[in-house]
Amino acid sequence: MTDDINKSVASDEQELAKALAGVTDQAEQTTDQSVGSADSTTVTPGLTSATTQDPAITTSSPSLAATDSDSLPGSITADTSSYPNTADDLTSIKQQALVELRPLVDKLNVSNEEKFDTYLLLLRSTDDKELISPAHEAAKLIEDETRRAQALLDIIKEIDFLSQNKAS
Repeated sequence: MTDDINKSVASDEQELAKALAGVTDQAEQTTDQSVGSADSTTVTPGLTSATTQDPAITTSSPSLAATDSDSLPGSITADTSSYPNTADDLTSIKQQALVELRPLVDKLNVSNEEKFDTYLLLLRSTDDKELISPAHEAAKLIEDETRRAQALLDIIKEIDFLSQNKAS
C-alpha cells in the first residue's frame, strides 16, 4: 500500500513538473512575441507568480523611469531651495512661529483644554513666565475635573522648573 502511495506521489510530482515546464515555455514564447509589438498586452492564462518567476502579464509601454519628470503632464515639481535644511533653520522658524502664535492663542476657536495645551506648549518652548497666568486661567476653565487637576499640576511643575532654572 505504501508503495502505491509513493508511486502516485512521484507521478503527480512529475506531471506537475511537466506542466510547469510547459507553462514556462509558453510564457517565454509569449514574451518573445510581445517584445516586437509596441502596444501589446499579453496575459498567460493559469500562470501565477507562485509557479514561476516570469511575470504573468507582459506590457510594452514607455518607461516612466527614463522620462524627465518635468515633461510629464500634470507633474508637480517643488523648489526645495526655500525649504529649511539645517537644524538652525528649523529652530529659527519655530521661534518665529512661537512669537506669531502668542498673541493669537485667545483667538483660537478651541476647547479650554486645547487652549491650555497651547499655552503649556508656548510656556515650555519659551520659558516665558508671563504665560503662566493665561495658562492657569485656561486650566481653571477645563470642565473635566480629572483633566483640570492634571493641568493645574502641570502649571505647578512649570513654575517649579522655571524657579529652579532661575536659581541656577
